[in-house]
Amino acid sequence: MTDKTENMAADTTGADTTAADTTAAAKTPDASDVPPDRLSVNPRNEHFDQEVLQRGVGIRFKGNQRRDIEEYSISEGWVRVQAGKTMDRKGNPLTIKLNGPVEAWYEDLGEDAPVAKA
Repeated sequence: MTDKTENMAADTTGADTTAADTTAAAKTPDASDVPPDRLSVNPRNEHFDQEVLQRGVGIRFKGNQRRDIEEYSISEGWVRVQAGKTMDRKGNPLTIKLNGPVEAWYEDLGEDAPVAKA
């Protein structure tokens, strides 16, 4: 009976090591864990990506978390926001381009999500 107990203890130790390795691997940022450099919510825009938007992308602009962003570019350092309720002749919202530091992350990864910065 002692042989079974020793084997079970060895198996448990091996499982703990594997779990620790998995946790360490989960904390390493992966390319799929960081949002794209440029993204738009307008389906007619070439930078529109439905799958990314469904995951939920958080945006921090000049240190403040914003939810009214129509489009952003991290590398170029700008965001587009709607200018009030004004629409153009085709029914699209008029937007203003604001320059400053932009950070983006996936909201579904929680508080420890890797942040894309310029």
